[in-house]
Amino acid sequence: MLKRELIDTLQIPDGETLELFRHGRDYMIVLGHNELMSTRMRFSEEQLADLTLDRLGNDNPRMLIGGYGMGFTLRAALARMGESGQAVVAEISDKIVEWAKGPMADLTGNCLSDPRLDLKICDVAALIDDANDGTCGKFDAILLDVDNGPDGMVRDANNRIYSRTGLAKARDALMPGGILAVWSAAPDHAFRKRMQDVKLDVEEWNVRSRPNNKGAHHIIWFARR
Repeated sequence: MLKRELIDTLQIPDGETLELFRHGRDYMIVLGHNELMSTRMRFSEEQLADLTLDRLGNDNPRMLIGGYGMGFTLRAALARMGESGQAVVAEISDKIVEWAKGPMADLTGNCLSDPRLDLKICDVAALIDDANDGTCGKFDAILLDVDNGPDGMVRDANNRIYSRTGLAKARDALMPGGILAVWSAAPDHAFRKRMQDVKLDVEEWNVRSRPNNKGAHHIIWFARR
C-alpha cells in the first residue's frame, strides 16, 4: 500500500504551515489534518474559472485570481481566454511557485510562462486596494480561493477580505457588471448575507470535486456588481 511522502513544508507569512505530499502520482497540499487541495479532486477549482467566464460572456477579461495553489483555476481560465485576456495571479508565497516549477512541473505545464499571465507574489487584498486607488486597472472578475472558505484559515489577515469592508473593496475593484467569485468547501449563510449587504447580486452554486458528479460538495458564490 502506497504511503504519503512529505516533499516539502512552507510557513505562510504571518500564517500557518502547509505541507506538500506525494501519494503515487498525486500531490496534495495539507494544513494540519485538512487537505486544502489535491490533484485527485480539482474539478470545483476549475469550475471557479469556467463558470465565472460563462457568466461574464467576455472572451478577453482582465481577471484577478487570489491564490495560485496548484494552478487549477489559472489553467482553466487560460484555456478559455482569448489572446487579449489577462490573468493577474496573487500568490502570497514564492515557494508555492517553486513547487509548481519543481515537483509538480508536469502538472504545471507552460501556464507560468503564458504571456497572458501577470504573476505577483503578494497579498490579493493589496491588488484589490491598488485597483481602488488607481495604481492598477479594475477587473472584470475577481476569483478568490485563498482559504478553505470565507475565513482566514490559512492566514488570519485574510479575514479582512471576507468582512463587509473587504467585500465592498472587492466590489469597487470590479468593472460595472463584474463578478466576484469565491470558492468554499462548505456553505456559509452569514458570508452570503455580507455580500448582499454590500449590494452584490449573489448566486450560490453547488459543485462536486470530481467531474463525474462524485466527490465532495463544494460551494462557489458568484456576486455581480
